[in-house]
Amino acid sequence: MSKIIIVFILIVGAGLLWKFINPSHTNTMAEIKSISKPDSTKQNGEKMSDKVIKSDEEWKKELSPEEYRILREKGTERAFTGKYWDHHELGTYICAACGTELFESNTKFDSGCGWPSYFEPIDSSRIIYKDDSSFGMKRTEVICAKCDGHLGHVFDDGPPPTGLRYCINSGSMKFIKKEK
Repeated sequence: MSKIIIVFILIVGAGLLWKFINPSHTNTMAEIKSISKPDSTKQNGEKMSDKVIKSDEEWKKELSPEEYRILREKGTERAFTGKYWDHHELGTYICAACGTELFESNTKFDSGCGWPSYFEPIDSSRIIYKDDSSFGMKRTEVICAKCDGHLGHVFDDGPPPTGLRYCINSGSMKFIKKEK
């Protein structure tokens, strides 16, 4: 039993020593945002003009029950059930609540997570980043800067060129097909 405790202490100590010696490997979202998206961290959605402000009753009249649950109550759809998780047409994904253009189809990729995933927004000033520690997880929530609608979350496990994965609920978006 004492050998197990000694091994455990050595492993934990080695991990702490590695973190102290090599701090560049901490890789937090705050660091990623400031490196890959400096404008989004600095402006955090402040460029959006004509902010859309409505009461809950107004949003309930305009949005479907599912859109309202996701956009206004920070809900999520089950993986592999949203209309855009396996969608491959060319065009633009817009906020379902206010119509703000958020993502282009050429930034969409198959992450295998069951939600539409993008490696960057059209313009990072259209997104607000907010720390989210709900459900015992530490994540970064992404919110539409124009209407404050919950879109999903961003993670640091995406492909080049950004290394980011914007994991977005289909119910928070609508799609505008590119004209030929």
